[in-house]
Amino acid sequence: QVQLVESGGGSVQAGGSLRLSCLASGYTYSSYSMAWFRHAPGKERVGVAGIYYGGDSTYYADSVKGRFTISQDNAKNTLYLQMNSLEPEDTGVYYCAADSRRWLSPRDGFEYKYWGQGTQVTVSS
Repeated sequence: QVQLVESGGGSVQAGGSLRLSCLASGYTYSSYSMAWFRHAPGKERVGVAGIYYGGDSTYYADSVKGRFTISQDNAKNTLYLQMNSLEPEDTGVYYCAADSRRWLSPRDGFEYKYWGQGTQVTVSS
């Protein structure tokens, strides 16, 4: 059974940093595409970053390019999202997602099959 457990959320002031982690289990980690999504109050869920083709390719939403970095540690079955220069607009619940389609990224617009429970990120001005 695939399980994704996020951690690392919290409250920070604008300009601060956070690192989110997503511990995966129940499948061969390196064989799946992974992504981070954000769901802000009153807004649609958006994909902010993705890593696919075994880590060879990455995707970033325009709003986070240059500030966020997605990475993974296959030995630890863990996905990360380093978030720097945080802005109030980054506030929301961040979800880790996984899918067996190795080519999948948030750019494609398809639903990921597996999701974590989410971790709250709040950025104050």
